[in-house]
Amino acid sequence: MAHGNRPLSPHLQVYRPQITSILSITHRMTGVALAGSCLFFAYWLTSATYGEAAFANAQSLFSSWFGQLILIGLTFSLYFHLANGIRHLFWDAGHGFELDTLRQSGWLVIVFTLGMTGLTMAMAYAVGAG
Repeated sequence: MAHGNRPLSPHLQVYRPQITSILSITHRMTGVALAGSCLFFAYWLTSATYGEAAFANAQSLFSSWFGQLILIGLTFSLYFHLANGIRHLFWDAGHGFELDTLRQSGWLVIVFTLGMTGLTMAMAYAVGAG
């Protein structure tokens, strides 16, 4: 029998967000984003088969501010999912479950993701500007 208005099971109102929970949720979201990115890649590839005008339209979409925002987000998703996936592989092998190691590897995932996304974007703009 439930007593009062107490929740029957723990929920987001009970627990503080921790780096492990935030990274877990973000890992799932980036996985969905990467699956969705297949649509953008397919559009880009098929536009090339429909001729020069269709490909120019696709290129103009991806070079617009909105397209660039999408590409930056997908680049972030790729690096995050890669780094956090490697972290999960270590967990599958039974390593890295100590609280300090969990926090350090979580921050390492974030630093790697931001650094590699920034480096990739800097290299892309340097090549495009050259």
